[in-house]
Amino acid sequence: MMLNSFSSLFFICRLTDPQLEFPFLVLLVSGGHNLLLLAQKVGDYIQLGTTLDDAIGEAYDKTARELGLDLSKGGGPALERLALEGDDKAFNFSVPMRSVQDCNFSFAGLKTRVKMLISSQDIKPSIVHIDEANAEDRQIRADIAASFQRVAVLHLEDRCDRAIEWAKSMAPIRSLVVSGGVASNKVVRERLRNLAEKHGLRITCPPPRLCTDNGVMIAWTGVEHFKLGRIQPPPPLDEPDDCYLDLRPRWQLGEIYAGGLRTARSLKSTNAHPSLTAEMRIHSSM
Repeated sequence: MMLNSFSSLFFICRLTDPQLEFPFLVLLVSGGHNLLLLAQKVGDYIQLGTTLDDAIGEAYDKTARELGLDLSKGGGPALERLALEGDDKAFNFSVPMRSVQDCNFSFAGLKTRVKMLISSQDIKPSIVHIDEANAEDRQIRADIAASFQRVAVLHLEDRCDRAIEWAKSMAPIRSLVVSGGVASNKVVRERLRNLAEKHGLRITCPPPRLCTDNGVMIAWTGVEHFKLGRIQPPPPLDEPDDCYLDLRPRWQLGEIYAGGLRTARSLKSTNAHPSLTAEMRIHSSM
């Protein structure tokens, strides 16, 4: 059975929200990737936007490290907690790609500008841990965290806003699904909930405890395909040890919408194979 790690992220929403029906818009926000998809049915997706360089989760993690935060429970949650103490307009970072009229994501520039700001301040996060910082030092770090988070989420909003318009022009969507590890961020959820309401959409997010549970996500993806009769027999018991396995670690999930065409560093090798959607169509016609 052909499964994909990205599709498994949003299928978990159909497990927790029985009212969710196709077609719907999907925003995947994780440590390694961002993706905007129009999900028309199981195995039929149109890619509206993707990661051009760094994903939002990676930007959160690296900024948290630069700020000297405790990463034992994840950089994203640590930065989100510190941002609650800060002024999100203390530092004026520019929102990425506002002049580019597509739905792709880029967080590398924002991450670099934050790093340069941290190095210009009279703080030494690599030497002084956040728990050892004095009040002034901690406040500066909190202001940086809050300012970074405000702009990072604004970038998500910009791309989602345009993606909703594109998706509505192609299908009668009623829901926005937000999934992936970063979907557990309360600020991300609240801002995207407001955006969905502006467009008359309901928003669906998996509970935070399932946002990073790969086992449940992959299993439910298998259930979705199994219910449609998409099954393969198990390999024979006498299968040779040197049998061929077609592994595709960077497999493009959907057909790319014309308005979203852009070369993404994270997807450079996906053109070696047809997309998962194209493969599903081929197998469905057999």
